[in-house]
Amino acid sequence: MANVHDPALCPRFHYAVELIGRRWTGAILFLLLRGPTRFTDLREAIPGITDPMLSARLHELEGEGIVERAVLPGSPVRVQYALTAKGQALGEVMGTIGDWSHRWIPAQKPQARSVAVKPARRPAARRPAAETLARRARASRTS
Repeated sequence: MANVHDPALCPRFHYAVELIGRRWTGAILFLLLRGPTRFTDLREAIPGITDPMLSARLHELEGEGIVERAVLPGSPVRVQYALTAKGQALGEVMGTIGDWSHRWIPAQKPQARSVAVKPARRPAARRPAAETLARRARASRTS
C-alpha cells in the first residue's frame, strides 16, 4: 500500500520559507507592504537593524525579484524601495502570519531581536588544575 503522506520536504517550499524567514526580512516585507519606503525610514522603523544588514537584506530581496530599488532625483540622493508584483503576492502570507501572532504570541513577549539564538560557543580548552600543575613541577625537578 502506498504511503499517503510523503515526508519529503518540497525544495521550493523550503527555499521560500528560508528566504522570508531570514532575520529582519519579515519586518522589511511588512513595512514595504504599506507602500514604497525610503531606506532611512526602513532603518528607523526596525529596532536594532544596522545599515549593512538592511542593505544586504534589501539587495537579496531585489535579487529575488521581490523588491525594486529606485533612486529618487535630487540632492542628496535618496533611495526608495517598493515591492514588485511578486513581493505584493506575499501580502496574504504576511497577513496570515500576523493573525497567527496575535492569536498565539503573548503581548508582553520580548522584542524579536532579543529572542535570537546565540551561536554556540566553542568549549574552552581544559586547563590542568593547580594540583596537577604542582605535581608536574615536582616530577620535573626530581628527574
